[in-house]
Amino acid sequence: MRRRRLQPDQVLQQHRHRQCDSLQQGDASDPGSLCRLVMPAPQNGQVTIWVRAKREPSAVLLFVQLVSVLAFPFMEDTDLEQAMFSAVGIVVLALAVWAVGHSPASVWISVALAAPAMVILIAQAVTDAEALVPWVEALLAALYLYTAGALIRYMVADSDITRDEIYAVGATFTLVAWAFAHIYTWCQVVYPGSFVAAIDPGEPRSWMELLFLSFTTLSSTGLSDVVPVLPLARALVMLEQVAGVGYLAMVVARLVTLVVARDVRQSSDDR
Repeated sequence: MRRRRLQPDQVLQQHRHRQCDSLQQGDASDPGSLCRLVMPAPQNGQVTIWVRAKREPSAVLLFVQLVSVLAFPFMEDTDLEQAMFSAVGIVVLALAVWAVGHSPASVWISVALAAPAMVILIAQAVTDAEALVPWVEALLAALYLYTAGALIRYMVADSDITRDEIYAVGATFTLVAWAFAHIYTWCQVVYPGSFVAAIDPGEPRSWMELLFLSFTTLSSTGLSDVVPVLPLARALVMLEQVAGVGYLAMVVARLVTLVVARDVRQSSDDR
């Protein structure tokens, strides 16, 4: 009897199910994010936006981060607009950690960081209490760094690279840049005068200025006109420089390893 030829999507789906079954048999306590991302194909043959978002949470996160870069300059007029915008970003981060997390503990950690950050963020915007700003910035920085760590674990969890893991490379980069921007804001509040610029050098730097500094430092382009002048600020910038170089080296090494492993498997199959 002639066997029916499977479509590429069906072959990939069967392959993921086999990987998920083997992971569950080997270690039921940590089946990995791959099992949660295995989803049956829609019956009508059309992939809805919601289904695609659940399959590729890193793509959604990267899209939101890039849109935020473009939208935030138009939302710096009032503290309430900034707070609401940041609150939406916190929800997206929590969902991303839930999608790629390796255990229920990772979900609870993200919620433990996101919930108080959101409450304090709204309270600070409503009451204009400057004393709450360091706490907000510290919690947001921790949340972004934790999400970046979850995405890195997600990318190195298996020997196969998926399209969502490619998106995770870019999403992780933006998360680290966002985290250091919050760290710089915390440093500026706790130690006034940590950063100066050519325009209004005596004034505190805005969020977009510090985010611009973070992106230029992490990418090693060095185009920012914002300069750290206090010792702690300079130390934080040096840490981000190391993080940027180390992340680039990790991504290149990971991709090279996957390509070599794929070539080795293909050579073994041809023999």
